[in-house]
Amino acid sequence: MSLQVNYHIHTIDSPFWSFALHDGHLIDGDLLPYLLLSEKQRLREEDPYTALIAELPVNQFVVGTSRFQLDLNRPVEQSVYLHPEQAWGLEVWKTNFPQTLIDQLYKKHQYIYRLIEQHIQSSIQKYGFFVVLDIHSYNANRESPTAVVDEDANPQINLGTHYNDPKWRVLTDSFIHAIASQTLYGLPIDIRENVRFKGGYLTQFLNTRFGDKGCVFSIEFRKDFMNEWTGEPEVKRIAACKQLLINSVQSLKEYFAYEG
Repeated sequence: MSLQVNYHIHTIDSPFWSFALHDGHLIDGDLLPYLLLSEKQRLREEDPYTALIAELPVNQFVVGTSRFQLDLNRPVEQSVYLHPEQAWGLEVWKTNFPQTLIDQLYKKHQYIYRLIEQHIQSSIQKYGFFVVLDIHSYNANRESPTAVVDEDANPQINLGTHYNDPKWRVLTDSFIHAIASQTLYGLPIDIRENVRFKGGYLTQFLNTRFGDKGCVFSIEFRKDFMNEWTGEPEVKRIAACKQLLINSVQSLKEYFAYEG
């Protein structure tokens, strides 16, 4: 059997990329006999609707396979959740999960990262630089569906920039200003850096290889645009998140036009 990892790449004439690595919910049928989790359990920790937010006027890389099959924002040796501590205390796979299938998934991870590397190299060759918007969402209400979110500890947008080269500090400040100068759901935007998340494997991988040529903004939206317990979306809020980033991409264009 050959396991499938679903992903979609859409390229346009642009040095900018949007990624939605955790939007997916699909599990390969050959893996289902070994899976312990229900769809509801998986959805709780996935990032549904981030693919919609990532539909920006830039290059796009969207993954349709669930992170519970293969987490492409973790190093290859951690990309299959074999231990509860890798998966919020959840037992994901039965004990008879074959090593041959695990090895197949690891190879898929390596192949996809070679593909990502090639695409970013192409952007650098054509434009001299790149910027990735790595779009995620996060749960801020883990106690109960009725608990009040601690907004001091959970910014509306957590911007992961920890692994970026310091040379991109001015670009980062410009991008943050472009977001903070707008509103979201009719309210001022609380965007902070590296409070809950610093950036995952994608940003570490790209910064290690190309950090002097571009950077990754890991954008974690608090799941205010959905019910994080049921997965029910608020369509207008999803559209608002997308529009926020569409507007902010313009600041990236202006920065590099000025630099050029």
